Amino acid sequence: MEVFDAIRTVLAVRAYEDRPIAQDIVHRIVEAGRLTGSSMNRQPWHFVVVQEKETLHKLGALAQSGRYTAQAAMAIVVAVEDTRFAVSDASRAIQSMMLAAWGEGIGSNWVGFQGMDQVKELLGIPQDLDVLAIIPFGYPAQATGKGQKERKALGDVAHRERFDIPFS
Repeated sequence: MEVFDAIRTVLAVRAYEDRPIAQDIVHRIVEAGRLTGSSMNRQPWHFVVVQEKETLHKLGALAQSGRYTAQAAMAIVVAVEDTRFAVSDASRAIQSMMLAAWGEGIGSNWVGFQGMDQVKELLGIPQDLDVLAIIPFGYPAQATGKGQKERKALGDVAHRERFDIPFS
């Protein structure tokens, strides 16, 4: 899939088929995160790839906004170091992983946002790191309606040279 097509069509997926993801695709998804640029090349992220069903069920129970994590084929828990740009950098890596997955026909969604200490305990993540997000991945259980997005008009969010000149 072309990069722009992936950006144009990616949607949040919260229901997954009971189907594993091939290990070469899992590797490619994690590599997409690792290869993402970061401020001063600090790479302040750590990715915990979870594929064991029991652990996925536990993650789903801990993720108040993402109980569906329990049905995912895998999840990547993203922990960050305490640096000024860690949230920004790791968010970029998360988006890279989500787009790489989408290009393979695998859906995902962002679950949680910082401060998930119970997840740290479950996965043995060091106390000096913060869990930024849980990203469940899996093949969508239903057709996803690729490209059917409700978005503001480009001229409402983009401007040319000055804020009061709409981009067109």
